[in-house]
Parts: sequence; C-alpha cells; structure tokens
Amino acid sequence: MRRGAPKPLRHGVARVISKLGLASRAQAAQWVLEGRVRVDGQLVRDAEFPVRSGAQRVTIDGQEPRAAARLVLMLNKPRGLITTRHDERGRKTVYECFAGANLPWVAPVGRLDKASEGLLLFSNDPAWAARITDPLTGPPKTYHVQIDRRADDALLRALQAGTATEGEVLKVDSARVLRSGQRHAWLELALREGRNRHIRRLLAALDVAVLRLVRVAVGPLTLGRLPKGQWRPLAAAEIAAL
Repeated sequence: MRRGAPKPLRHGVARVISKLGLASRAQAAQWVLEGRVRVDGQLVRDAEFPVRSGAQRVTIDGQEPRAAARLVLMLNKPRGLITTRHDERGRKTVYECFAGANLPWVAPVGRLDKASEGLLLFSNDPAWAARITDPLTGPPKTYHVQIDRRADDALLRALQAGTATEGEVLKVDSARVLRSGQRHAWLELALREGRNRHIRRLLAALDVAVLRLVRVAVGPLTLGRLPKGQWRPLAAAEIAAL
C-alpha cells in the first residue's frame, strides 16, 4: 500500500455481504453460522469477523458474490399489515403482498405502521435506502390524514410549529386542509424526518385523533392509481428522481 493511502475500512463479514444487496444482515449472519462463508479461503463462523472492504476475498458456497443490480419497488400498503418480514406474534406482514412473485431479497425503505396505508418503498440496496430515509438527504414524504374534527388555521400553525411529546419535539414541514366536513377533515402533511408514529403522536399531543392515514408521495413519486395491495418496480428515471 502506498504511503499515505487510506487504509481499507473493516466491517463485519455479514455487513459486507448485506451491502451487496443479496440478503439482510440477519440472513447473511445465518449463512456464516451455517459454514457457507469464507474470507480469503478461511472458513469463518463469526458474523462480525472483520473484513477489509475491497482488500479481502469473500466467498459464499465457494463463489465470489457480485453486487446485485439495484432494485426498487413501490407497494400500495393496505391497512392492517406489519412492515417487517417476520412478526414474532404471527401477524400478517407486507411481504404477503409479494406472495408468488419471484423476487430477490428486498427490504422496506422506511416504515408505515399497522394502521397506516399507502406508498411504501422496498429495495435491495441498503446504502441507497439509507440516503432516502435520512432527513438531510432524502425527499419529503407526503400524507393525507383524516382527523376527527374540523381543521382551522390554529391547528395548521401548531402542526408546523411543533410540540413536545414523550421527550421529543415533533412537527411537520407543511400542512394544509384538503377538505372539511361537518365533523371531520382531511389534511395534507409533508415532512422529511419521520420518527416512530410521528404524525399520530403529533396530532394526539394536540388532542386530535387520526381516523385514516395514507402516504401518497415520496418526493416526486406519487401513489397514483396503483391498486391497494399491488406493487410495481420503479423505472430508472423514477429512482433517479428520488
């Protein structure tokens, strides 16, 4: 190595495999435990075995893995599904929407809680997914939210000003009324930083109940006419736009 050249970074072997877009880190760790992984010809059984990225040869079942081509899918998530691959309580998950499809490994890009619905992205590229979900580099997410009361300017100002709840200050970047009835209203809310149950907790702190919550867009990508429970791959131009 040339003097002054940066040393290759060391990462656990399961993480190295996961970043190739071939499997989740948990699945890659299982491959290690099963004795399917070697580093420079040496059998390893520790998922955290340090590997110098780009400087050591990792093989799975004797073959050197290649990074998978980036794949991004969008799903119109139905209400009632958990955003995870396996649920320890046996509840239905979003992966049931992919049943029968011959897909490689993909993971959710962000989350929607069980009672929420709408646009949910999946990808096999963890680094790309991290950029999309990072509030500094990712696009804003837009939601249509039905609430249990009429909306006024004071509520919209409060949503954008933010409020403290459970040790966090929650707010949205923009808020407007889509339509109002006698006792209900639909709001359009946009935010970049989506914490756990962000919108529901924020509205609850303002004494407003959520009746329905639908994510309708991620940046310029909109849900469109994609039927509930259906999915489609994104075109290269759509991925680039995100």
